[in-house]
Amino acid sequence: MSHLSSGQAQPRVLLFDVNETLLDMSKLELAVGKAFGNKLAFKQWFGLLLQYSLVDTVTRAYHPFSLIADAALDMTADMLKKKRLAPAKKQQITALMTQLPAHKDVPQGLEMLLDAGFSLVAFTNSTKLVLDEQLRYADIIHYFDQGLSIDTVQLYKPHRHTYEAAVHAVGVAPAEAVLIAAHGWDVAGALHAGLAAGFIARPGQTLYPLAPRPTYSGKTLVELAKQLIG
Repeated sequence: MSHLSSGQAQPRVLLFDVNETLLDMSKLELAVGKAFGNKLAFKQWFGLLLQYSLVDTVTRAYHPFSLIADAALDMTADMLKKKRLAPAKKQQITALMTQLPAHKDVPQGLEMLLDAGFSLVAFTNSTKLVLDEQLRYADIIHYFDQGLSIDTVQLYKPHRHTYEAAVHAVGVAPAEAVLIAAHGWDVAGALHAGLAAGFIARPGQTLYPLAPRPTYSGKTLVELAKQLIG
């Protein structure tokens, strides 16, 4: 459903979150669960990864996303009362971040939006190097005009400045951009920074009830694309 009001600018640029939004992380979820012998380990680990990226942002003690992911594996082991994984095993797991397929609806949705004249930009908490590897592996890099990483400002989404820096980098006003994500926290961050936002309700994802409602929402990127195209 679209909540674009008559006073809002028509969006020109679409900023896409990557992990879980565009990429299917099932392979990684299975690997983390198997490593710890616990099906809930992935949610524990990924939650810690996001939580401590925010700790870095608040304390201004920046570490690359992959390094926090490694540390979060140790924390997951401790919290589950399991033996910590060997460095080689941790590297094997974190390397899967660059070997994830796109969700089935993504190529069609991106094609529709590209054909409609939108500029598509990938926007991630990962480094630019990891981002490029991810998009190449998923065979969707050709849809994007460019890729942006928070690594340039060393603040993680949903800090307001990350979105402001992203729209500045692509040369549009916040009101001319839409952040598309499967995470309530990312949607909330974009809306508070003056962007429009589209929420893809991937399984297990939910919006933050205390944040403004997203401008667009649907279960797939194709549903969102139809709303954006109008």
